Amino acid sequence: MAFEGLSEKLSAAFKKLRGKGRLSEADVKEAMREIRLALLEADVSFKVVKQFVAQVTEKAVGADVLEALSPAQQIIKIVNQELTQLMGGSAAKLAISSKPPTVVMMVGLQGAGKTTNGAKLAGLMKKQNGKRPLLAACDIYRPAAIQQLEVVGRQLDIPVFQMGQTNPVDIARAAVEHAKKHGNDMVFLDTAGRLHVDEELMDELRNVKAAVEPAEILLVVDAMIGQDAVNAAKAFDDALDIDGVVLTKLDGDARGGAALSIKAVTGKPIKFVGMGEKLDQIEVFHPDRMASRILGMGDVLSLIEKAEQNFDQQKALELQEKLRKNKFTLTDFYDQMKQLKNMGSLADIAGMLPGVKASDLEGASMDEKLLQRMEAIILSMTPAERDDPKLLNSSRKKRIAAGSGTQVVDVNRLLKQFEMLQAMTKQFTGGKMPKNLRKMMGKKGRGGFPGMGGMPF
Repeated sequence: MAFEGLSEKLSAAFKKLRGKGRLSEADVKEAMREIRLALLEADVSFKVVKQFVAQVTEKAVGADVLEALSPAQQIIKIVNQELTQLMGGSAAKLAISSKPPTVVMMVGLQGAGKTTNGAKLAGLMKKQNGKRPLLAACDIYRPAAIQQLEVVGRQLDIPVFQMGQTNPVDIARAAVEHAKKHGNDMVFLDTAGRLHVDEELMDELRNVKAAVEPAEILLVVDAMIGQDAVNAAKAFDDALDIDGVVLTKLDGDARGGAALSIKAVTGKPIKFVGMGEKLDQIEVFHPDRMASRILGMGDVLSLIEKAEQNFDQQKALELQEKLRKNKFTLTDFYDQMKQLKNMGSLADIAGMLPGVKASDLEGASMDEKLLQRMEAIILSMTPAERDDPKLLNSSRKKRIAAGSGTQVVDVNRLLKQFEMLQAMTKQFTGGKMPKNLRKMMGKKGRGGFPGMGGMPF
């Protein structure tokens, strides 16, 4: 996960400060030295690190901090504020044209993920903002670029406009006209990239920009390439005057230095971040929330938003009523597992909780095969059996095992897990915190929670 190494090193530096009742300037400077090294190891630009440390030091050696009852917390607060400002201060919104369609031009180097992330962004605007986007295939050079856009367009149920291998400027113009005629209020232009920045590429992109006058030019950069991402951002900004950045593969870079450097170097904000390969794994970039996650303070707001997007509110109310009446069924059990799985890996969720590092749950993930087996077993039952597992005698269990391609022992294991969960929910809905809850959940394990009979985590 992004910033994991940085988070651990900053936590270690702050831990040393917390051990001191009062701080001297020497204590602060020692902590700043460790913060400087942590940022450089995270692949943050040297110039940015130097300026950041100077600003934090200036505020941290003030009398208000050194004489405070909890100076370490004051310094953490200052670092949090400066990290937030470094990444842009507040979330930057996508500019929407007053006269539709809003044209969004996706640019970047080849391999950064323009095609996929342009489609992801269109899907996000459709789902969260009720827009009717159109994807336009303006990359006529990369083999299968048009086909790739059509595939992701079908998966997201978003129309794709293409004219084959003709002039990209003509395609962009025609796409905007097509959108006006067919009621599409947003057009996402998937432009060509190169393996490196060259004048031919920039000339073509300038021509497309002049032809359609986009409301937004978004640069897609790969977080995995570190400082090269910052260099690419500067080159594209100098040539096109970009409006913002989409940072991809942030889930795969444990350093994350590009996210901390781009705004400071280019002056242009990171607007969206790609957090995985799935087509719904793109998020609005919130500098304040990211700063909190870096400092181990969690990101509860993003966790709530993620839950709201993945959990059906009506189903949640129905489930609440069932729990209150102790009518939690195997179908409900399966529905909850499936919705939790859609929220992503347990490590990602853990990283949003205050005081919990993603590495704490390293190796703990939803077992796909076990979930599939569980689904097959539950779906092989009749509705009556799902509502009342007590009906399941040995002959019924054999039938279910045969129908799901499993063994009777697998059916029995699932039923045992379900019984334990029912017992736990009864204790909760009774208004009392079960005394043995800690014992049941156990200490963190590798691949499972002890006492839960091998639940599919």
